Amino acid sequence: MRIVVAASLIDQLVHAAASAPMEEVCGLLFGEPGRIVEARPAANVAPDRTASFEVDPAALFAAFRAERVGGPRLIGHYHSHPNGLAEPSQRDLAAAEPGRIWLIIGGATVRAWLATAGDFHEITLLTD
Repeated sequence: MRIVVAASLIDQLVHAAASAPMEEVCGLLFGEPGRIVEARPAANVAPDRTASFEVDPAALFAAFRAERVGGPRLIGHYHSHPNGLAEPSQRDLAAAEPGRIWLIIGGATVRAWLATAGDFHEITLLTD
């Protein structure tokens, strides 16, 4: 499986993560099958933002409401790992919603993952 995303969007995510290097930044991904068209930042409301993320429920509910009336399709989430590893953690695995795309930023590296029941599978990330 592969997913396409604009190089400028990847740069935006790397910059956002670099602007808060000691915390996990996060947001929502919108698009269509095989393509991410938008990444929308959201507040990380986790109790310990240095070790985990929780997308602000208000942002999540707003995305669901907008999608129901023809807005962009929510296809996943993104977040950064201050430890620099762009791969799912055990916390990520516990929170994974099957079928959602996860972009994980570690330093200047961004990798794409598909959440499945109890696991993640890496997706080839192509930029245009």
